[in-house]
Amino acid sequence: MRIAQIAPLSEAVPPKFYGGTERVVSWITEELVRQGHDVTLFASGDSETSAKLAACTPEGLRLLGYRDHTASHLAMLHHVHKRAHEFDILHFHIDLLQYPMFEDLNHKCLTTMHGRLDVPDFMPVYRTFTGMPLVSISDNQRDPMPENVNWLSTIHHGLPAQNCPFYPEAKDLDDKGGYLAFLGRISPEKRPDRAIEMAIRSGVKLKIAAKVDKADQDYWDEVIEPMIHHPLVEFIGEINEEQKKDFLGNALALAFPIDWPEPFGLVMIEAMSAGTPVIAFRNGSVPEVIADGVSGVLCDSMDDAVAAVHKVKTMSRAGVRKHFESQFTAECMVRKYVAAYEQLLAGSADIIKLPHTGAFSSHYGEMNGSSLPSISVAAMPA
Repeated sequence: MRIAQIAPLSEAVPPKFYGGTERVVSWITEELVRQGHDVTLFASGDSETSAKLAACTPEGLRLLGYRDHTASHLAMLHHVHKRAHEFDILHFHIDLLQYPMFEDLNHKCLTTMHGRLDVPDFMPVYRTFTGMPLVSISDNQRDPMPENVNWLSTIHHGLPAQNCPFYPEAKDLDDKGGYLAFLGRISPEKRPDRAIEMAIRSGVKLKIAAKVDKADQDYWDEVIEPMIHHPLVEFIGEINEEQKKDFLGNALALAFPIDWPEPFGLVMIEAMSAGTPVIAFRNGSVPEVIADGVSGVLCDSMDDAVAAVHKVKTMSRAGVRKHFESQFTAECMVRKYVAAYEQLLAGSADIIKLPHTGAFSSHYGEMNGSSLPSISVAAMPA
């Protein structure tokens, strides 16, 4: 198939630093190419891919200092529409700007919804443009949406099996009792305070590898920073992709004590890939991702979580990895996307009723042979 992947322009694909969506887009793109499809990736020019790259900005916009990315996304969508005849499938990963522009091409379009969908501001678009085929990343993610949106499939994220290699046993050289790992971002909805309480009450060390965004600085200053001075708690700070392998692989378990309906937590399947079980609170997509007693433990209370710390010590790390390999590899994910593409192209009349499945230059330059308009740097947001 000839497939266009249309990525956000905020970050490179894959991202240099942050960017869960861009990372997933990279995994989809590379696996599609590996499976023999003809793929064009519309993304920032600093993206790295084995597909054909249609560079829509020289670099990811966040690193260029742009606050508002709307204009750049609209320019990209204009050029995707002009080239739409070149592709069998147009696969969007940019929320909702494409809905009105591609309404005449819904028969070959689909949009993966990567974020939370309970934002009232966006509902007028969802209610108005009901023809766009949508893919949810968990069944739970769908709950806030209007009933008449056009769900094509639910496809859980998957990552390359080699990204987080299997660790047959956890080896913490500093503490033979093992440690719990908290990875990601310090924020109220991620509940690092719960992870700290789990560690203290169970007597097991906790290592926190997380960034503190400006938006969460007060939460860090007032709630979390005073809690990290306990002898069982170690704050490491943000780590890179390479450091993540040892951090997750050598952990006794990943603590995932979220307190919000997270559409999909990538860190859960990263830990499972390493063979590390997940102790997770039953919110959002968690029950769809964690096989209770096999790849982790589902919790409804802090007492459950404390008890789970001791349960995971007897769990099979090989069993955790096997569960990951059966459902959450990039190959599994892309196999489902290809099936969705084929279903879309088949033009099923019942598609809406399908069950769930599981330094800037002064111009953009050339985009795979299509001339892009000259755009002054001075005219762009600073």
